[in-house]
Amino acid sequence: MTEICVVRHGETDWNTLGKLQGVTDVPLNNRGIQQAKECGVFFKNANWSAIFTSPLSRAKRTAVIINEQLHIPLIEIEAFKERSFGDAEGMDIEERIKVFPNKQYSNQESLDVLLARLRNGIVDIHEQYRNDKVILVAHGAVIHALFTLLENGDTFPQEVRLTNAGISYISIQDDRWLLGDFNQSAHLSQVSEIGKI
Repeated sequence: MTEICVVRHGETDWNTLGKLQGVTDVPLNNRGIQQAKECGVFFKNANWSAIFTSPLSRAKRTAVIINEQLHIPLIEIEAFKERSFGDAEGMDIEERIKVFPNKQYSNQESLDVLLARLRNGIVDIHEQYRNDKVILVAHGAVIHALFTLLENGDTFPQEVRLTNAGISYISIQDDRWLLGDFNQSAHLSQVSEIGKI
């Protein structure tokens, strides 16, 4: 059985402001760095084979900080880069509602393209680390889409707010991906409601 622990990156200043980040490369803030350290402490007493990360700095820095406790291979994986939200990136929720009331952001990556690359990414991880436990550091929209993919196309509830540095578990058994516990945050000393998306 392959097990993947999915971690949302630590908090950024744009998270606290409610701005849509997408592929805009926003760094962790001080709370995000602390959250990443707490994830590392949480993970250090288990046997992990590798840590995969989106190449965007908020995810990669989270992964690097976690890996200070683990000292395992750290692998960038382009497939789990955040979804591009096109012209809506940098806007807070009020601006987005005003400019894009139907949430159809111009020049954004289509959901079909996003799901296809996530499917390919999951297969890549499984083929490289079959029957191992790995960590994947990714982004809010990517994790929501990944859960939708794993639920065989049923839309994962968008009202579920994913915590920065929250952790979720997926596994593969008999060629079927299964979603386990998700959005766990007990390992964090501070959870910001603003930082959820």
